[in-house]
Amino acid sequence: MTKHLFATIVTATAVAANNRGEGDGSTLSTLQKITRGNDQYTTVSAEAIRWGLREYFQNHCEAETNRTFNSDADRYSFKKEQFSPEEYIDDDLFGYMDAKKGKDNEDATTKRRGALEVSRAISLDPYWGDVAFGSKGGEKGKTSIHSTEVHCTAYQYTVALTPESLKKPERALLALDSIGAVRHVGGNHARFLYDFRPESIVIRVTDDPSPWIMDVFKRVGESVGCPRLVRLVEVGDVKADEILVGGEIADTPYGKQLESLGVRVYRGVKEAIAAAKELLKTEVPA
Repeated sequence: MTKHLFATIVTATAVAANNRGEGDGSTLSTLQKITRGNDQYTTVSAEAIRWGLREYFQNHCEAETNRTFNSDADRYSFKKEQFSPEEYIDDDLFGYMDAKKGKDNEDATTKRRGALEVSRAISLDPYWGDVAFGSKGGEKGKTSIHSTEVHCTAYQYTVALTPESLKKPERALLALDSIGAVRHVGGNHARFLYDFRPESIVIRVTDDPSPWIMDVFKRVGESVGCPRLVRLVEVGDVKADEILVGGEIADTPYGKQLESLGVRVYRGVKEAIAAAKELLKTEVPA
């Protein structure tokens, strides 16, 4: 039976700003926003997160990465213009589309759907319109004073992967490693750092094609809880033996509840990821 891998990640709480583009001398909004209920929340695109995952593979599996980014030249380069998912991990995980244009081949396309699906990241906290003002150094002009939207929050997002859909299913293990080590997401300017690694993570290895664990984290007081996940396990919609939970959530009452329900709970995120990799090795053919 086909096994699926799902993971929901919540980042640490930090000050996010300018997660796309530059805002100096501009009135453009630098934080993307959505409305949920009566409140507004900030969001980071799936493409930006995928950029961070690509960066991990470039730094740790460079020989197996087709597309690499040169920050000095601000340019991407390819080892092969003809994509090769058998050879390159990024072509395998993220997919591609090559629209070929030519006199004899105007409508030809070579494409592959990305096996690793990534949701948008949504802030746990509403955005109340916080703005920081600054001034550029040196000679002043009309654009010397600029504003930057800032949001002190944590972000939550989910990834989904069916290892058997990969040309090399064992690459699912590397995908788990990358999720635990995202340094930053695409578009971040050098003037600030927002760590996108997991503060807590829920991993599900299952034959159920639906994740069920999306959006299970929520702000509870000054901390983060997962009451929805507890309920899902209690009512049997998600089996306890399919779930691995790791990170700071383990030290909360929710972590204790999950453990009492038979869920594997780890205090460390890396420990939970390592355990999930061992589980995948037994479930997914190499």
